[in-house]
Amino acid sequence: MANDLQVLNALDVAKTQLYHFTAIVIAGMGFFTDAYDLFCISMVTKLLGRIYYHHDNALKPGSLPPNVSAAVNGVAFCGTLAGQLFFGWLGDKMGRKKVYGMTLMIMVICSIASGLSFGHTPKSVMTTLCFFRFWLGFGIGGDYPLSATIMSEYANKKTRGAFIAAVFAMQGFGILAGGMVAIIVSAAFKGAFPAPAYEVDALASTVSQADFVWRIILMFGAIPAGLTYYWRMKMPETARYTALVAKNLKQAANDMSKVLQVEIEAEPEKVAAISEAGGANEFGLFSKEFLRRHGLHLLGTASTWFLLDIAFYSQNLFQKDIFSAIGWIPPAQTMNALEEVYKIARAQTLIALCSTVPGYWFTVAFIDRIGRFAIQLMGFFFMTVFMFALALPYHHWTLKDHRIGFVVMYSLTFFFANFGPNATTFVVPAEIFPARLRSTCHGISAAAGKAGAMVGAFGFLYAAQPTDPKKTDAGYPPGIGVRNSLIVLGCVNFLGMMFTFLVPESNGKSLEEMSRENEGEEETVAEMRATSGRTVPV
Repeated sequence: MANDLQVLNALDVAKTQLYHFTAIVIAGMGFFTDAYDLFCISMVTKLLGRIYYHHDNALKPGSLPPNVSAAVNGVAFCGTLAGQLFFGWLGDKMGRKKVYGMTLMIMVICSIASGLSFGHTPKSVMTTLCFFRFWLGFGIGGDYPLSATIMSEYANKKTRGAFIAAVFAMQGFGILAGGMVAIIVSAAFKGAFPAPAYEVDALASTVSQADFVWRIILMFGAIPAGLTYYWRMKMPETARYTALVAKNLKQAANDMSKVLQVEIEAEPEKVAAISEAGGANEFGLFSKEFLRRHGLHLLGTASTWFLLDIAFYSQNLFQKDIFSAIGWIPPAQTMNALEEVYKIARAQTLIALCSTVPGYWFTVAFIDRIGRFAIQLMGFFFMTVFMFALALPYHHWTLKDHRIGFVVMYSLTFFFANFGPNATTFVVPAEIFPARLRSTCHGISAAAGKAGAMVGAFGFLYAAQPTDPKKTDAGYPPGIGVRNSLIVLGCVNFLGMMFTFLVPESNGKSLEEMSRENEGEEETVAEMRATSGRTVPV
């Protein structure tokens, strides 16, 4: 019955028009901000170490202790995981639109508050920074299930994958924007307040004005989020939520008539039928019926996202080696504080420009042509190949003559992550679950991903330390080394490829067909006809 409603059929067959692109921009700006806020911290952690953890007569500039570094970089991931679960559930209970504005306001307030982290001692500044970045992550987490669900429920069958992927692809522009803002701000302060290198004058190498730099970079994330708030509040609730969850077909028809600029019948005769028949299909998330229909699907979407993010967020293991090897980032003691921010931002921006952003948009271009399954399987396959190709002859790649090849392999790993599972793991959970559980299931899948991100970013930061205790970074215990870490990551990617077989292909199918939204309703309608002797429209 669900896929016989005129309002849903109109959405499925609608031609691509202005409202589609408006929805992409409105939802995409949230992801632009998400990526900016999550990734900009990596550009200022070295600066935070120089400012707040300077030690007189040390040979190298101050750096964040391992536990502080893990907290500053990882607390937003913890908030994101919590936000994905909470707002995913709330989006199904209250509606997508009502919750959508909440997440954005949390992001605006906490972006500003992060930059205003108060106190003079390292402990007070880091504590308040971590507090506000946790709640910033909480707002960001809500954006994942809501943006994906809203875009999937607005889109037509033919280009739905590209539209959802385009929203996610705005992450690439957010990462680019973070790098560009850091470059501009650090270059401006570097020109206005010249300073010697650390090895020339350790104390003077970090000017007092450098404290404004990291604050400005963090607070800038509030601007795109704030600009989007008005437009988010003007978006109508999605027709699928209004019709299938709120059971208000008249409102759904009115909303979509305005959006699609076509006349859609309210179909009042179907209101009673969908209300009476719907009870047979109202199973919950923890029911046996959900387990039977979608248990393996949820395992597939959650496990592949978890495994993908372990590999994706562990890439920074050898990022510093690459940047140093090709001369993009000289030794820290040969630069002043602002120069180091500038060069780190420049290097990360170049990587994003050359591999991250193109990978996202390759997915947008091909996802509705070759399907989600093929792209995800291909991405995991090539990530496995390139991880092992980096790991097995690791010594070969560390030699000076082969460093360019190392950079190319590294970039290709990133490219196939984005033209692969990094995009498809976001798209598929928004398509294959019932409307009343869609946001919740996407939130669970995304939260599994963030758990993987924490394992990748911090577990492997410790694992990749050299086996020789004398060669480890300050404060870290011995690990298994970069080569062995890369071999483990290759195995993780191979597992991701295997778990992909649990995820169904949703290309070209309606959301109701994929989620089996009306399975059980048709039997109920037949029973109603037989017992009541009246006609029940389907």
